[in-house]
Amino acid sequence: MRIVFFGTPDFAVPSLRALMTGPDDVVGVVCQPDKPAGRGQRLTAPPVKQAATDMGIPVLQPAKIRTTEFLEQLRVWKPDLIVVAAYGRILPNGILELPPHGCINVHASLLPKYRGAAPMQWAILNGDPRTGVTIMRVEERMDAGDMLLVRETPIRYDDTLASLHDRLAELGAAALIEAIELLRRGELEGTPQDEAQVTYAPMISKEQGRIDWTQPAVAIERQVRAFHPWPSAYTFLDGRVVKIHRAKAVAGRHFNTPAGTIVAIGDTIGVACGEGDLMIADLQLEGRKRLSAAEFSRGNHVAVGTVLA
Repeated sequence: MRIVFFGTPDFAVPSLRALMTGPDDVVGVVCQPDKPAGRGQRLTAPPVKQAATDMGIPVLQPAKIRTTEFLEQLRVWKPDLIVVAAYGRILPNGILELPPHGCINVHASLLPKYRGAAPMQWAILNGDPRTGVTIMRVEERMDAGDMLLVRETPIRYDDTLASLHDRLAELGAAALIEAIELLRRGELEGTPQDEAQVTYAPMISKEQGRIDWTQPAVAIERQVRAFHPWPSAYTFLDGRVVKIHRAKAVAGRHFNTPAGTIVAIGDTIGVACGEGDLMIADLQLEGRKRLSAAEFSRGNHVAVGTVLA
């Protein structure tokens, strides 16, 4: 088959690479336009564009996809199938109806749970024991198409967004190849999603990283893991931002101790929460490098009784 691939971030790269090792012909790639990145705000190509360029695949980066001009560009490629993985925009019906075999998507959740932009973060935040990937038919409603193939993986006690992202990206690539082989044999069947079970995973903002110390320690630990590496769970020490990179919730009973108060210092920094303590192992003061709790305590004169805001 002639395949056109829509994808933009790192998550989509394993799926593109997997397609390139198969029998089908990836005739073109569509991704978001280059964007400024880093401290110097240098214009940077998205990961999928970089990978496609390395593999010699033609790339389109339309600023708008609901145009006659873009649709005509797609028609030149004559796709039999469109594959989507974290492209970042909802495709209109004009594109979905173009390939004879339709359009399928690699989605990083067990649909119908967590439709939307941030399924991995919300699965960790909510303490789910498992997640996975769903290969689904694409329709114009967000993540609402029939489910074609589902593959699960447990969420480990120490999974961060980074580790879960990498595992699901590879799982999604393998599931995609499996689904396309079933399609080739005429055995790929869809199952409608149960609309009564739908939940959403809206985009994460930087502000959501701020820690509310009145929350239970287990919830704050999940926040640390779900937001690593971005936007990072953070708090304030003497008015300066401190990012928390690694931490563990433990039972703790500190009567009359305000939430956010440092209650122990050693190999970790213990902070009283609304319920239990958060034992911080790695943290980073704004503008400084990441440090262990012991290094941070020595260098910043942190003491028992210090309050984090």
